[in-house]
Amino acid sequence: MGLVRDVVILGSTGSIGTQALDLVRANPDRFRVVGLTAGGSNKELFEHQVAEFAPRYSGLGEEASVEAAAEECDVVLNGITGAVGLRPTLAALEAGRTLALANKESLIIGGPLVKERARPGQIVPVDSEHSAIAQSLRGGSAAEVRRLVLTASGGPFRGRTRDELADVTPAQALAHPNFAMGRVITTNSATLVNKGLEVIEAHLLFDVPFDRIDVVVHPQQLIHSMVEFTDGAVVAQIGLPTMLVPIALGMAWPDRVPDAETPVDWTKAADWRFEPLDDTAFPAVVLAREAGTRGSTAPAVYNAANEVCVDAFHEGRLPFTGIVDVVGTVLAAHDVPSGEQPSLDDVLAADSWARETAAQTITQTIAQIATKRGT
Repeated sequence: MGLVRDVVILGSTGSIGTQALDLVRANPDRFRVVGLTAGGSNKELFEHQVAEFAPRYSGLGEEASVEAAAEECDVVLNGITGAVGLRPTLAALEAGRTLALANKESLIIGGPLVKERARPGQIVPVDSEHSAIAQSLRGGSAAEVRRLVLTASGGPFRGRTRDELADVTPAQALAHPNFAMGRVITTNSATLVNKGLEVIEAHLLFDVPFDRIDVVVHPQQLIHSMVEFTDGAVVAQIGLPTMLVPIALGMAWPDRVPDAETPVDWTKAADWRFEPLDDTAFPAVVLAREAGTRGSTAPAVYNAANEVCVDAFHEGRLPFTGIVDVVGTVLAAHDVPSGEQPSLDDVLAADSWARETAAQTITQTIAQIATKRGT
């Protein structure tokens, strides 16, 4: 508390970045923006942000984000989407900055590379589920934790069978019931790939084995995630289904930012529902556990193949169910290197291989669909 924190925001024009800037506007006595970067898809908005906040460093593109991540500051908020966030994450850690991490992909694909560079407490999770776990873990010691429970909304297709998912359109996949997010993350929420990534992320962040990380469907998403302790007690973090509290905590950790979000109105009657995950209709989490258990470059392959498949789906070249099917095919074809942990070059090579293999598999899938329609 007290001193103003200097913040660098990577991915400032995206959902995380714009909400972070809203929090800065509301708390000028807490935060000062000293760096802004973005991918370049919304240059007009970026120019407005730079004009308003006047950071000492600003730029567009991956290299700009790598440079900004090493700038002198208190906190780097990595709000970039996708594997492109890995190098900025490594740069922030190597520079000794506190890393508020919304870019889950960089931890997932980087794995040991990221963890070996991070000192204890240097990474503060910004994903709502992992922020919830970090908050709930304040209720006990690491030795007292029995399991982590990640909650999932179930996405817009909760309750549908696999056959009923065959003709899902991109517009339907982007209609998330609770959160407003970018195209990739929203689609990942519909396929449950996002939850699969979060299982791997939880394993890496909190050093809990995969067999002690559960997923439960909670459509209302008021409970963001839970920690079960050895005495049977469960500590949950509850709040409205927005990202404001996780982002504020990420920038201010371990302190809280007053009035970051409106609290739940307990005077109104409400029903909260919990359901098991349907692994048959949504096999993405099972695949993610497989990738995480295999380790090494397997998580990078899972993530990269999915990014290619999401693009193909939105371009009308791949059916909705084909996204996870292709990811599974690519993951099965990947030979995880044995021996020492992978280098950055190994991870990037696996990422590139997965993208190429996914593209080839999609082409084959399209040809097979066309053949079936012609018979």
